[in-house]
Amino acid sequence: MMAAKLLLMLAICRWIVTVGLMLDPTELLLLGVEERLSVDPLDLESASLDFGGLHRAEPWAVLHPASAQDVAWLVKAAYDSSHGFTVSARGHGHSINGQAMTTNGVVIQMSSGSGERRRLGIGRPVAPRVYEKFMYVDVWGGELWIDVLRSTLEYGLAPKSWTDYLYLSVGGTLSNAGISGQAFNHGPQISNVYELDVVTGKGELLTCSEEDNSDLFHAVLGGLGQFGIITRARIALEPAPQMVRWIRVLYSNFSTFTHDQEYLISLHGQSDSQKFDYVEGFAIVDEGLINNWRSSFFSPRNPVKISSIDAKGNGGVLYCLEVTRNYGGLDADTIDEEVDALLTKLNFIPNTVFTTDLPYVDFLDRVHKAELTLRSKGLWDVPHPWLNLFVPKSRIADFDRGVFKGILGSKNRTSGPILIYPMNKNKWDEKTSAVTPEEDVFYLVALLRSALDNGDETQTLDYLSDQNRRILRFCDDAGINVKQYLPYYTTQQQWRDHFGHKWAQFYQRKLEFDPRHILATGQRIFKPSFNPTSASW
Repeated sequence: MMAAKLLLMLAICRWIVTVGLMLDPTELLLLGVEERLSVDPLDLESASLDFGGLHRAEPWAVLHPASAQDVAWLVKAAYDSSHGFTVSARGHGHSINGQAMTTNGVVIQMSSGSGERRRLGIGRPVAPRVYEKFMYVDVWGGELWIDVLRSTLEYGLAPKSWTDYLYLSVGGTLSNAGISGQAFNHGPQISNVYELDVVTGKGELLTCSEEDNSDLFHAVLGGLGQFGIITRARIALEPAPQMVRWIRVLYSNFSTFTHDQEYLISLHGQSDSQKFDYVEGFAIVDEGLINNWRSSFFSPRNPVKISSIDAKGNGGVLYCLEVTRNYGGLDADTIDEEVDALLTKLNFIPNTVFTTDLPYVDFLDRVHKAELTLRSKGLWDVPHPWLNLFVPKSRIADFDRGVFKGILGSKNRTSGPILIYPMNKNKWDEKTSAVTPEEDVFYLVALLRSALDNGDETQTLDYLSDQNRRILRFCDDAGINVKQYLPYYTTQQQWRDHFGHKWAQFYQRKLEFDPRHILATGQRIFKPSFNPTSASW
């Protein structure tokens, strides 16, 4: 322990000399968590980057908490400090715009599995606890959704709403929204939470729900980490299906494609047998996309070729509708009839129905298998200049013409999927911090591209980043009131515009729950100042 204290003091003193950090090392040493504070170079390097790879931070320590109290103690130290330091919570590090990063402060590594945590002998603070009778599970904020799923499946249960990728932390997705093809039916993940334990920017550990500390509860959900660190979440469960019928069909006409998607999500109030359980889709602006890693559904022995499908008059762009029906037990006898009845209502290109059946857990974990393949090729840890937009239903056709058939076009090679699917606004709680367009139906358009150094200029980071700026400029010039999902802006005025009528409430919540602007400074919404009157960059 003495060696850990000495190493920590030396590291802090080094920072004081090199960057002028005004911090008394004893302020941290008095916490009693010094054995869980790491200044190992590998630990610091890991915490200095995120999945986006677009920003770099310089934290001077990483905390591996053994409990929610460890989190509270650290944040309270920052809040009470005469000089101050910032704190950011990091789950699996899959954020793309610096939300989990901080400079001249401490990163709290909420998710287990890191080499430093194993070296220190620190496991996850608490295992998931399933309440079968009440149909919910209590989980640590840093728990990965894949581990939540494994725990609940032991009871034949599963959370209702997902993200496409399960190796994300519970606290991380709840601080954004958490969306996937189930959102039209169950809403985002933030609509399926009963209760939270949160450490506020004052270092207070509070339990909150719709009934208790409700303002904090709604602030944190979709709050981008600005108001508190989630240390426990109570997640709603449902009986887990056994199998999934996974279906993809193709379209050459965008209007027909969106009409069918909107019809399918309008069935959310119907019985299970009269609707699909998952509705997504993607645009195919380049022939390689439909058979790439995100679309590995299609057999390599029988690849789908755009050239084999007549897309004249559509700018060479195709669209793929992706749906599933869950089944098991008695449902297995009627699955064919129910799926056929739903498909007959759709107007996809004839003879482009591709179907497979697989276990429920394999469907939910489908992207991870692709991740392993990309890692083996050195193509996972590359910059990811993703752009995620919520587009109002009334302007989605304009977006298609200007972006899919315009800025992107059919001449560019695409280094990642372009998702497009609608959601129902009435499945979102307006009281949360999450922001969506002011229409009953809106679309997610997600350009999930990777920057590659393969000699192709159109796949470089500079090219893709410039293309993202062109897309945003097109939307602005065309008056398409998009909202960024996983947002990032460089000025507070841009953040004000993003939150719109919610900004005043967002600002007041910040003053109440994080008045010294300690938390999630990587978002650059509020300047990390210890002068309460200084609130902007």
